Amino acid sequence: MLALDLAGERLVLLPQRAAFLPAHRTLLIADAHIGKAVSFRRLGVPVPEATTAGTLARLDAALAGSGAQCIVFLGDLLHSAHAHAAATLAAVQRWRERHAQIELRLVRGNHDRHAGDPPAGWDVVCVDEPLRLGGLALKHHPDAEPGAYVLAGHVHPCVVVGGRAHDRLRLPCFHFGAAVGLLPAFGEFTGMHAVARAPGDRVFVLQGEQVVPLPG
Repeated sequence: MLALDLAGERLVLLPQRAAFLPAHRTLLIADAHIGKAVSFRRLGVPVPEATTAGTLARLDAALAGSGAQCIVFLGDLLHSAHAHAAATLAAVQRWRERHAQIELRLVRGNHDRHAGDPPAGWDVVCVDEPLRLGGLALKHHPDAEPGAYVLAGHVHPCVVVGGRAHDRLRLPCFHFGAAVGLLPAFGEFTGMHAVARAPGDRVFVLQGEQVVPLPG
């Protein structure tokens, strides 16, 4: 784990692609995209199985490692209307029943507009962005917010490491600029986008079970 201070708030970076606000006992999750794989399969695209199970298992690990009592999803909890497959919804419902004491909030993102709010049985409080928490503005889209530091998703940030094209790796990362910080996509089956690093930006790369600062 690594910790940094933003707008008077301590933020702990977790290797499960999540961030934790200890003062609020709140876990931040961006871009879970639950049901993305089944959405693609329904369109005839061969994609991996059991991605929802992997996402939920990593969510369990993040909760256990942080002791969070609240989860705020920074948009794109469900991937699309096709994500409302019976098996997918049932898996999340079982997870929710095992964690009934955890408060869940969703800051709606662009995919949530198409997928709709999650089922009532998941007991998720859904709000439009921004959600203010102390000196932070929790959003899906990484747009600056007057008087607050923004934590957002949407971009699925990564860094590209390696030399020649066939030796390059794309690794998910946390990327903190002057006014906006990006969390990596949490979902098992998501793409990534390499974000340009401006002077003064802080970048932390996820390597297996470690969060590693990227040298300046």
